[in-house]
Amino acid sequence: METFLTAFDDVPDPRAKNTRHDLCELLVVGFVAVLCGATSCAEMAAFGRSKEHVFKSFLKLKYSIPSHDTFSTVLRMIDPKALDAAFGQVLAKITALLGEGDVIAIDGKALRGARDKGESARTRMMVSAYATRLRLTLATVTADNGGELEAAREILGLIKLRGKVVTADALHCNRRTVAEIVGGGGDYCLALKANQDSLLSDARSCFGEVSPDHPVARQQEVGHGRKETRAGVVVSAKGLAEYHEFPNLKAFGRIESRRETDGKVQTSTRYFALSWMPAPEVFIATVRAHWGIENALHWQLDVSFREDAARNRKDNGPANIAVLRRRALDVARRDTSKGSLSIKLKRAGWDDSFLLNLLNQLDSE
Repeated sequence: METFLTAFDDVPDPRAKNTRHDLCELLVVGFVAVLCGATSCAEMAAFGRSKEHVFKSFLKLKYSIPSHDTFSTVLRMIDPKALDAAFGQVLAKITALLGEGDVIAIDGKALRGARDKGESARTRMMVSAYATRLRLTLATVTADNGGELEAAREILGLIKLRGKVVTADALHCNRRTVAEIVGGGGDYCLALKANQDSLLSDARSCFGEVSPDHPVARQQEVGHGRKETRAGVVVSAKGLAEYHEFPNLKAFGRIESRRETDGKVQTSTRYFALSWMPAPEVFIATVRAHWGIENALHWQLDVSFREDAARNRKDNGPANIAVLRRRALDVARRDTSKGSLSIKLKRAGWDDSFLLNLLNQLDSE
């Protein structure tokens, strides 16, 4: 528990000096409420009152549980970057387990409910860096008005990239993002599409020269009513890095997929820009790892935390509550007991001892 209480001390308090509620205690109550299913400031306050006896076992709560207006005011004011950085300290021991070649997936997720009538669904977005093997959010940055590219570059500057492989979709396959990755000592595996038309054309030409005995990795998956096969090939970029001014471009990867579902067959061919020359098996594994940010993070945020339905809209409120959701998912995943994630989140709200175990486990890791 001490890990939480010390980490939030570094979050700047924008309120007047005569405020009643301690900022650290308010954030702890809000976070635990989200961990147990709260989706709004009103629910945070209600959860806090119902569990006040639990909170008083490790918090002073001199003025009892804050009201929902107080939660709302504070979450609208504090800096989401500072809040996310505080959680980075809480989870620092886990982050240190990242190893050579680990995949860090970069992707954005729109906060669809955090908009007023007439605004685009992409008005507010959270861009995350996700360690796919550890299933851990390394950092999160707000991207307002669809500024995903700038947010992604900012997030790359917040994490240690040396020895890691950064994956992202075709939006991020550009010189500035690649330069940020290379400058941090990382490698990249980026989807290559028509937004880099000349580079894509040259990539296709390189594959046209592949010999019949060129190494190919094949993979097959059967389940959920479908059968999918993939073939992965890697070829040299042949000095095209200089021609396209694309830093550290060493190779291109291609994956040909065939999916059969209920007798219907779909095929696709995807190309990737690579900063190193991996074996085909490593290349396929890297591309597959990227989907962890969609399946293990974004999907869970919608299913377990109902993020798409969240209606927080004002100022920094949507971003800060989005940070709490992502970090609650990180903490819940540290528990190794049996049971689905959904059950563990509900159990945390029902069972006081289980909730305390979830919070205390971070001090022992």
